[in-house]
Amino acid sequence: MSFKKALAIFLFFTAIFLKDTTAFAQSNYSNVKVDELSDAQIRQLIQRAESIGYNDAQLEQMAAAQGMKPEEIQKLKLRVEKVRKQGSESSNGAKETNRGRSYTNGNDSLTNNQRNGSAAGNLQYGGEEKRRQEIQTMFESLKPKIFGAELFKNSNVSFEPNMRMATPKSYIIGPDDELLIDLTGDNEANYNLKVSPEGNINVEYVGRISVGGLSIEQATSKIKSLMSGTYPALRTGRTNLAINLGNIRSIKVTILGEVVKPGSYTLPSLATVFNALYASGGPNENGSFRKIQVIRNNRVVSTIDVYDFLLNGLQKNNIRLQDQDVINVPVYQSRIEMSGEVKRPALFEILSTESLEDALRFAGGFSNQAYTAQIKVLQNTNKERKITDVDAESFATYGPLNGDKYIVEAILDRFENRVDITGAVFRPGPYELDKGLTLKGLITKADGLTEDAFLNRGYINRLNADNTLALISFDVSKVLAGTENDIPLQREDKVTISSIFDLRDEYKVSIQGEVRQPGTFDYADNMSLEDVIQMAGGFREGATPNRIEISRRIKNSDATSINAQTAEVFTLNVDQNLRIQDDNFVLKPFDMISIRSSEGYQVQKQVKLEGEVLYPGTYTITQKNERISDLIQRAGGLTPLAYVEGASLKRPGAEKVNPADKNAISNQEEENKKFLNLKRAQEAGVKDTLRAEVEQQLIQSDLVGIDLKKILDKPTSKVDLIVEDGDVIRIPRQLQTVKVTGEVLNPNSIVYTRNKGFKQYLNGAGGFTSNALKKGAYIKYANGSVDATKGFLFFKNYPRVKPGAEILVPKRAERERMTAQSWIGIGTAVASLGAIIVSLLR
Repeated sequence: MSFKKALAIFLFFTAIFLKDTTAFAQSNYSNVKVDELSDAQIRQLIQRAESIGYNDAQLEQMAAAQGMKPEEIQKLKLRVEKVRKQGSESSNGAKETNRGRSYTNGNDSLTNNQRNGSAAGNLQYGGEEKRRQEIQTMFESLKPKIFGAELFKNSNVSFEPNMRMATPKSYIIGPDDELLIDLTGDNEANYNLKVSPEGNINVEYVGRISVGGLSIEQATSKIKSLMSGTYPALRTGRTNLAINLGNIRSIKVTILGEVVKPGSYTLPSLATVFNALYASGGPNENGSFRKIQVIRNNRVVSTIDVYDFLLNGLQKNNIRLQDQDVINVPVYQSRIEMSGEVKRPALFEILSTESLEDALRFAGGFSNQAYTAQIKVLQNTNKERKITDVDAESFATYGPLNGDKYIVEAILDRFENRVDITGAVFRPGPYELDKGLTLKGLITKADGLTEDAFLNRGYINRLNADNTLALISFDVSKVLAGTENDIPLQREDKVTISSIFDLRDEYKVSIQGEVRQPGTFDYADNMSLEDVIQMAGGFREGATPNRIEISRRIKNSDATSINAQTAEVFTLNVDQNLRIQDDNFVLKPFDMISIRSSEGYQVQKQVKLEGEVLYPGTYTITQKNERISDLIQRAGGLTPLAYVEGASLKRPGAEKVNPADKNAISNQEEENKKFLNLKRAQEAGVKDTLRAEVEQQLIQSDLVGIDLKKILDKPTSKVDLIVEDGDVIRIPRQLQTVKVTGEVLNPNSIVYTRNKGFKQYLNGAGGFTSNALKKGAYIKYANGSVDATKGFLFFKNYPRVKPGAEILVPKRAERERMTAQSWIGIGTAVASLGAIIVSLLR
């Protein structure tokens, strides 16, 4: 990257950061005291900073931009490190990853390019404004919320007046109101009359009636009286009069004082004080929520306390507004902060007649983890600050002062009357420490000892006065019998009574060999050999009950003797009815029983013959020395279409075909050869295009290269292999193609021609690619055998190509390019060698 481009990027992101800091420096956090912040607030600040990609150093810079004092920023840094350490210890010492990032002392694990890329991504997708808001709200958690401020900012609570309600009788009629007058009964008439600016309505046959300034109830009485001359039935009640509002008028209301948006507002005439406050955004940071005044005709007609609505849902004094009313929100007189273990931590406005008990009620009361016996109060005096402890008895009489901060602490994470018992008792766990509770009494509380309790010794873990540990041992049986002094218990004592099984290895016996369910079983006293055989499901068909071998541990062997005995072996005979023929033999813990196979017992072994024989199928091996030629003879010989040179033998191994066959020998040597061939192929450059295919073939190939022609010509010779269980002999038809694969330009199958050689088939596939390892080309014949090109000096002897063969060309290994540092190293080495030679010649 050029210097100019790098400088432009640096200036771009510097401008963004400065823009962020100046945009939010208008919020004043100079009064924030880090010592008074809770760990939850610090943790929330860290999480919000990480969500927008800021590390600890940038967090400190933002705190300074928000107006926080330098000494408080240093305290904030220490608190952040402390909270991180606590989080790390709570996760068993694991390093805190913080959603994939690690921030320590301003060193961001993200590279500058990653961070700049993230910021650029935010800008690219229109996230700049969102990021600004996140930075603004990042520090909001440090400042307590004003109780009630969210009420008038909540879009879900609009306080819109209900226009479909019945006309209130106390509604004052004014200009532009529309009155609906309905006559029913002997006389039927409807009037829709609008109130004139002078406050009059004009009723047909009655004349002009002044209703301005009257309530609906007063206007109804006046109109009924004046219309009685035209409609006499109104006096007798035979005609009824009803007056309702049609379209209501608009009124002008002025909102002054400490509100978010002061000014004049046009509202419906049914609007109340809450409707007007919502329109103005409610009281601001200095506004009072307790003494909001409604001024009408230069006189205070109502004082509203918003807390009545917030806490109890009551809208006391929330009167209906009239035209030219003035709502005045004065500054608050006293405001306190409730923090810590309360349900609603916030800033609350307190009246002079209210106490700390009222403040707790405003905060929703104590949380379930609160320390209720005492509350700490941080107060401001004329010169400095002071701290006061207020006891629970004084909550109702203590008068809060402006600026007080009340801190409700959490209860201690400890028990004042707990003891614990574990181990061999029927009900282990924690118990109440009653007055005078002793060890024997606690055991009784736990429903006594279990049958496997170790009675010789128990112990008590006890805390000393300085919280160091002490261990008190006792004899369980003697304490319960009363022959040893009982032990009075103390707070946080932990009594442990062990089980006899906890103090020794778990006793087991094992059985292996020719039983139906070999395995390990729990030992029991007086367990016999017959019992274990029965637990293992009895003998298998091929088991011999004679010569059952039992090996036993030696406990007192002579370690200094070269001929020291390492195990004791017993040989026993048991009949088929599980009755022991020898003396009664009792097993001991950790005995190992081995059941042998019966001599001469053999499981049938089979071989599969496929392809061009007269009778293909599965054949059972009748003799141990049966060979391939014998099997071909049993199958009726070959058909005329058989391709003898392509015959193959697949030998997966008897242990794979019949894992239950104990006479099968694992062919581990052949498996090792396969992996060795794989390693050699990898070193020779078998990679990329052929790698997966060749590796799979090398590992899974079970083909044995045989020469069936020689086998049939010379039966019982060394090439005529003895067949094994699971062998698959395939004799294909005459093959007519040769396959060329690997690093050739056009891998395909080519028609076999007798006169074509190895190189001609490669040329038929387009020749080698630029990545081909030419000297590594080899051929695989249809019978599974493999042959490669052999070289002597400048001469090469290519393998013979047969029908059905496959020519494979591996890929050349990639060579690592020489870097500038490598060339410098070689040059340095050559120069050093030259200097050594010159010095030696001198």
